[in-house]
Amino acid sequence: IQTYRLEEYNLDQIREGKLLFLLYETTGEERYKKAAYLLREQLRSQPRTRCGGFWHKQIYPHQMWLDGIYMAAPFYAQFARQYFEPAALDDAIHQIVVIEEHTREPRTGLLYHAWDESRKQRWANPETGCSPHFWGRAVGWYAMAVLDVLDHVPEDHPQRDRLITIFRATIDAIVRVQDPVSGVWYQVLDQGGNSGNYLESSASCMFVYAIAKGVGMGHLGEEYLVVARKAYEGILMEFVTVDEQGLVNLDGICAVAGLGGKPYRDGSYQYYVGEKTIANEYKGVGAFIMASNEMEQVEGS
Repeated sequence: IQTYRLEEYNLDQIREGKLLFLLYETTGEERYKKAAYLLREQLRSQPRTRCGGFWHKQIYPHQMWLDGIYMAAPFYAQFARQYFEPAALDDAIHQIVVIEEHTREPRTGLLYHAWDESRKQRWANPETGCSPHFWGRAVGWYAMAVLDVLDHVPEDHPQRDRLITIFRATIDAIVRVQDPVSGVWYQVLDQGGNSGNYLESSASCMFVYAIAKGVGMGHLGEEYLVVARKAYEGILMEFVTVDEQGLVNLDGICAVAGLGGKPYRDGSYQYYVGEKTIANEYKGVGAFIMASNEMEQVEGS
């Protein structure tokens, strides 16, 4: 795989591997199956926390990020189902459960962006190890990941009900911080209206995807469609424009956000709201297409 280096142990490199299953199924070319097995090999030796959670990257030791659950767990679960590795499916589910146990804030029900088992990062709470804020897109990635893993969990799996409970709790927390006026969500989820905070499109699209798909799969009641409709209409009003050539543009996408690194990202409120937005960045556009597809399916059913 061009540009791929297993020894970087970077979970971000796993996500694209979900395409390999369809490519192999469609073409029958062995190179796609071999590539999937290569990514599976990374997960065999991916560094872990003491409780078995994957480090987000080799360069971020002892850290689990919500982002990484989306980047690795859906691929891992699909590989496990397709190539008959039940223990790997259990491990994929374990990643979801471990980070939920460490990052869920009991009062709001929201999940902090990341957890540092070592408590050595400047952004880490010295008691809990959690980063200090609820970043919209990170929570969006987590909600989508739980749902996408459930696609591959058998009905009789002992952890299936727990995953559904985690998903519902996450969605309920998201719904509580939906902006009542626009119908979409803020960059820092629980700080709506505070100075510098802004409505952000990629997280809003991810939440619509998760809610609409959750309803379609039967994990959420039909009443949640009211939330999804309001949010989707808000996305169209707040972020989508059509130019003179008839091309659709999506604005309000946080270009990038993270923790640690150089220059150091401290996870403060000022840090998150200081990250600029751009138009048509793929993490927003992809989520918008996915949200639109799920809304079309659930509204047509």
